[in-house]
Amino acid sequence: MEGYSFELITGPMSCGKTEELLRRIRRCIIAKKKVKVISPDVDTRTKGDYIESRSGLWLDAIKVKHSMNILNVVKPDDEVIAIDELQFFDANIVKVITKLMNEGKKIIGTGLELDFKAEPFGSMPELMCIATRVDKLQAVCMKCGCEHATRTQRLIDGKPADKNSPLIMIGGDETYEARCVKCYELPDAQHDKMKSRLRVLPFSFK
Repeated sequence: MEGYSFELITGPMSCGKTEELLRRIRRCIIAKKKVKVISPDVDTRTKGDYIESRSGLWLDAIKVKHSMNILNVVKPDDEVIAIDELQFFDANIVKVITKLMNEGKKIIGTGLELDFKAEPFGSMPELMCIATRVDKLQAVCMKCGCEHATRTQRLIDGKPADKNSPLIMIGGDETYEARCVKCYELPDAQHDKMKSRLRVLPFSFK
């Protein structure tokens, strides 16, 4: 039986998470499974009710505001629940997915495990713990070209975003890119400013 499972696809921006999600959904459709696709409405990169990969693949989706709303749109005969961009949902997403698993559903989800500051993003740590399968994808570093990019670099006016900029800024290639650990940058203007104000007190030995 394929139910009672939660497959989590994670990795940085531009690593192919949504494309892999769409591939698995299409396999479920070919297998004649009843599939429901869900996306958070905070993700405004698509202008309609669908999810889309960077390669242009897309599929109709139901957009919801809060994670508990997922339970309202999932019907008893739905067999596979696909959820894109899990990191944008509130903390109740962990309870929602656990409930759906206990009801015998197969859940396939995607999400950024690290935010632009390279810190755990939202409920992703808990989701990775309850998942029955986790696939961590890597991207091509847009700075050095290596194939092991695991960080999401935020760019503002073409420069690395400051550590103190807002956590949520929805964008595409124009505001984010994949970077490897070596090329990833996180400037901290506030810290640098405070450091520049420090005065070195003179002292002498007697």
